[in-house]
Amino acid sequence: MSETWNKRTKLVHGGTRRSQYNEVSEAIFLTQGFVYDTAEAAEARFIETGPDEFIYARYGNPTVDMFEKRIAMLEGAEDAFATASGMAAVNGALSSLLNAGDHIVSAKALFGSCLYILENILAKNGVEVTLVDGTDLEAWRAAVRPETKAVFFESMSNPTLEVIDVAAVAEIAHAVGATVVVDNVFSTPVFSNAIAQGADIVIYSATKHIDGQGRALGGVILGTKELIRGTVEPYMKHTGGSISPFNAWVMLKGLETITLRVGAQSESALQIATALSGHAALERTIYPGLKDHAQNDLIQTQLDGNGGTVLSLDIKGGKDAAFKFLNALTIPVISNNLGDAKSIATHPATTTHQRLSDEMKEDLGITPGLVRFSVGLEDAEDLIADLKQALDVSQA
Repeated sequence: MSETWNKRTKLVHGGTRRSQYNEVSEAIFLTQGFVYDTAEAAEARFIETGPDEFIYARYGNPTVDMFEKRIAMLEGAEDAFATASGMAAVNGALSSLLNAGDHIVSAKALFGSCLYILENILAKNGVEVTLVDGTDLEAWRAAVRPETKAVFFESMSNPTLEVIDVAAVAEIAHAVGATVVVDNVFSTPVFSNAIAQGADIVIYSATKHIDGQGRALGGVILGTKELIRGTVEPYMKHTGGSISPFNAWVMLKGLETITLRVGAQSESALQIATALSGHAALERTIYPGLKDHAQNDLIQTQLDGNGGTVLSLDIKGGKDAAFKFLNALTIPVISNNLGDAKSIATHPATTTHQRLSDEMKEDLGITPGLVRFSVGLEDAEDLIADLKQALDVSQA
């Protein structure tokens, strides 16, 4: 495989390995274990596994290996470990890095399950957690200290779409020797260059844009070979968070079309956000690609000007109006996923971020009227018409 290939070529051919049958589409090696010719061969493999050798599906698998190599090639990372879900990736990355007595600084604008890992799992196990406003670089500088082991943030937050300066936070963290862990789901592997911008570990929920068609759960942790194989892999293979070979195959096939899908979704998201901006039924339209977004200048350099595939609509009238809006939609579905071929509408305050206190929701800007809208592959004009009629219903 050539490192000089452009992105779309890497996404079709990267990491491919063929069996003796020379199949066109990547093979699914749907096996939990592997056979050894002799007892001596089994002993040798458990002492040191070769580059084309496998022991057990929880440790690795040829199909999984193809997915890991392809996504690492796309991301510009040395290595990757594929996981059973995006949250398995978050937990695996953070739990493998941190021990009792360590300190982590994290942006407070996080998906509810990520906050649970920080506040209920890591803190319970003796890790000191400090939460900051991720967009405030002075807050990061004030929070890190010589014993800070890691920093963690969503490069684009869920669901209020704040964009955090990866390069600037990485510089602050690296000055005290901390590992930079970035959840990159909303920025997508298509638009983001987080590794090049200073991230040490990048996490994706492959369930989102990588599959992108609502079929399977998966996640991936990317970084240097030393971090992935020396720190992450031992934790993951012993705690059982690895991806299934079938799901890895689904993700492989998803990668072949991800640039086409995400590119089209991002174009539609900007078109929709522009059309709805200033609508009488809305308190605000949140989309990083809009000029009035607080971090619009940052996405020009960090994401090559791409605002992503998700926008958020803060509907006048609170929860009741938001529910009227959701129930009036005819094209988008009501669900809690994102990055799908189908447009998806979500009410974060009562679903994905329901466990947060009212005070925390208010602090993060998750209002009762906020609806997260993940743009699919439908015609943008059809979506705009449907959203506008639903907004009218919300105020009736």
